[in-house]
Amino acid sequence: MLRLLRRTTFGDRGQGDYHAAMSEPWPPGMPGVLRLPSGRLVRGRGLRRPVPDGPDPAFGLYLLGKEPPPVAWESAWLRWPDFGLPADRDTAVGALTKAWRRAAAERVEVAGAGGRGRTGTALACMAILDGIPGSRAVAFVREHYDPKAVETLWQRRFVARFPAV
Repeated sequence: MLRLLRRTTFGDRGQGDYHAAMSEPWPPGMPGVLRLPSGRLVRGRGLRRPVPDGPDPAFGLYLLGKEPPPVAWESAWLRWPDFGLPADRDTAVGALTKAWRRAAAERVEVAGAGGRGRTGTALACMAILDGIPGSRAVAFVREHYDPKAVETLWQRRFVARFPAV
């Protein structure tokens, strides 16, 4: 199940600021930001931790067993239980592909509760979409995002079988 949670609202920001935020990348060296080979930048994080300082994402993809709390930016929820796999494989492929495409021009965040298992798995799948071979995607994410990313055998198998677009 993929559910669009909330469209971005402008709040105190002017519309010009919103459009600028969509086209600016994540700041260099920002914690949790993974640079894919194409140059796309995607922030991974754990929702149990506070939102990092710095700019908000334009889009967030949240990987949880239950619906996450609302955020001030556009977001989607992918039903994905802790230490498990997405509830629906095809929906997951579509959601991760959408997030990867948006990362070409927007600040995209991918997050699970802890920021390692589900988040690392999602980032590894996005690395495959970006041209990293499935056999190297987990190692790539562990080297460039978190050494403990992709926690279970099932998650590693999911990455290995993820289709390249």
